[in-house]
Amino acid sequence: MRATGSNREDLRQHNLSLVLRLVHRAGSISRSELTRLTGLNRSTISDLVADLVTLGLTIEREPESSTRVGRPSLNVSVVAEVACFVISPGYHSTTVAVVGLGGRVIAKRRKSTRINPNPDEVVETAIELIAQMSRDLPTKTRIAGVGVPVPGQVNILQKSVRFAPHLNWVDVPLGQMLEDALGLPVRLDNDGSLSSSAERDFGAGKGFDDIIYLFGGDGGIGGGIIMGGNVIRGSTGYAGELGHVRISDSRTEDSAGLPGTLEALVRREDLIEALRLDDADDDELHSALQGKLPPKVSRLVERQIDYLALAIANLVNIFNPQVVLLAGFLSALYDIDDYRLVNQVRLSSLNGARERVQIRTAALGSNLLLVGAAELAFAALLNDPAETKLFRIRDVKKPKP
Repeated sequence: MRATGSNREDLRQHNLSLVLRLVHRAGSISRSELTRLTGLNRSTISDLVADLVTLGLTIEREPESSTRVGRPSLNVSVVAEVACFVISPGYHSTTVAVVGLGGRVIAKRRKSTRINPNPDEVVETAIELIAQMSRDLPTKTRIAGVGVPVPGQVNILQKSVRFAPHLNWVDVPLGQMLEDALGLPVRLDNDGSLSSSAERDFGAGKGFDDIIYLFGGDGGIGGGIIMGGNVIRGSTGYAGELGHVRISDSRTEDSAGLPGTLEALVRREDLIEALRLDDADDDELHSALQGKLPPKVSRLVERQIDYLALAIANLVNIFNPQVVLLAGFLSALYDIDDYRLVNQVRLSSLNGARERVQIRTAALGSNLLLVGAAELAFAALLNDPAETKLFRIRDVKKPKP
């Protein structure tokens, strides 16, 4: 896609942004491929790449091997030392990660907290972890900002948490709190929307424009809807709360107090309790669900698969997506008995709507939220590579003694 600006500088900004986005999404890409994808001529691509190299955002190197006759096209790659912080609050832990351009998770740390930590505790924990991680980063590291995935509704413009039921937060100015503490620009968004975008750009959603994404975590079930390549946000920005879709007349309530929803009936905590695990991550839960299960656990898993299938069928009937992506502990349910899940979806959905739908597990695994939230922090840089300020790691505020 190409666009023209009102003057040459606007056009240069647009083209720099276009090229950097392509390199960022690919991690490494040849000059010739950039020429093909942008429609720009080779000399223009050469100039734009040179500008990005001068800005310290990309590097060029010879390809490792080539079977083509003649001089091979140089590969353009992102610079490893341009990164961001991601702060992911959970209902009993806070995770902080360093994510580089190209969607590469460089480092991450997780610290347990009390159940439903208050915002001040999350900010304090984040500052502590960032200080620890900063000491291990190269001194030439530059930080674009901070991205925060929130398990709930987010007022994007005000950088505040509107309602996060699993955290018991209402109208929390989390973005401003973190900016004051760190001296870095902070952006927030709903975790499901961020995860769906990450899978579209870097994971199992590549090549699809119409995607339903469902994520199950310790904060409940969230989701994201992408139609025509764009995330559906709704009139006030709160669309995508797919975990609160009602699928049963059960009186069991979800985190928002709504009965009979997907989140109320398909619960990670129930699996953890049935398996007698203690604070297991998704990989540990997935491993525990493999092999022969006790009858009680098998019945629970089958119920959860059937409820999940009913929710997917409803979403397929409404949105007619190309692909449904399952992440978090929902991917474990798919792996246990994908035939049962797909068959139950078939029985509860319309022929035309489900005709070409694929159901897949997400590809980014435990790094999914981190990669998605990093896109928030990189947004300004990707929009305007030449003018966006980057912060040296030594300038990040340190916690007070």
